[in-house]
Amino acid sequence: MTQDEPHRWRNIEELVYKDEDGTATFKDVTRRTLFGEAAGDGMEVRYFEVDAGGYTTLEKHEHTHLVIPIKGRGACLVGDEVLKLAMHDLVYVPSWAWHQFRADENEVFGFLCMVKVERDRPTLPTPAELLVIRSVPEVAEFIRV
Repeated sequence: MTQDEPHRWRNIEELVYKDEDGTATFKDVTRRTLFGEAAGDGMEVRYFEVDAGGYTTLEKHEHTHLVIPIKGRGACLVGDEVLKLAMHDLVYVPSWAWHQFRADENEVFGFLCMVKVERDRPTLPTPAELLVIRSVPEVAEFIRV
C-alpha cells in the first residue's frame, strides 16, 4: 500500500482504538490494520496512533505483542517496568503481562504492533489487581485507568 501522507495508507481505514462496551479506559487512540487475515499467514500488523497526552488501555492477555514505534515519542508499561520509547525501539510484550502505551504530553506517538490474527480478548485489572500493580511507585505514577 502506498501512503497519501505519512502514516496514512491508501485504502486503510482509520478506526477508533476500541469500540467495545465502554469498560476499557483509553484516551485519543486510533488503529489501522495494515496486514490482516487476507495475508494468510496467521499474523496481523496494526498501526496505532496515540495523540499527545493519550494512552491505551491497561490490559493483559494470553497473546504476545511485538511493537516498533515509528512516529514521535512515548512510553509503555510492560509487566512492572516503565520504558521510554523512541522511533525504531523494539518492545516485546509477553503473555499475561500488564501493558499500556502512552504518548508524551506534547507529541503524537505512533507504533506498529504485530499479533496473531486469532487471539484472546483483553483482561482488565480488578480492583485487587490494581492494588498490586500500583505497589510499584513508578508504575502507579505511569498508569491511567
